[in-house]
Amino acid sequence: MKTKLRAAFKEELDKGKNLLASGDYEQAFYHLERAHILGQRHYLPHVTSHYWMLKAGLKTGDIQEVFGQIIRIVGSAGSLIGKVPLGNSGRANVSPMKPMPIPEDLKPYFE
Repeated sequence: MKTKLRAAFKEELDKGKNLLASGDYEQAFYHLERAHILGQRHYLPHVTSHYWMLKAGLKTGDIQEVFGQIIRIVGSAGSLIGKVPLGNSGRANVSPMKPMPIPEDLKPYFE
């Protein structure tokens, strides 16, 4: 993972974790999704983003999110062989195989 990409991933993940701790779950998920988009091509960041979404699902009591994240943690192995749908938010309400548009401000990390 390149240095700039790693820093952006860490920044989004840290924002998500801090917001989760403060109880702002909607914004926490927003930043965890952005971390997922940035990290999904790299196994450990990919798993890490799903782990934190699992924690957020547990905090919110969202059973669909919890089960969806458990499945996605296992499925994160796809990043080891380059099989990930770019732009996918990583949330349980979206197919794990669906490519999605990459937010404009994140596109430079994919060039």
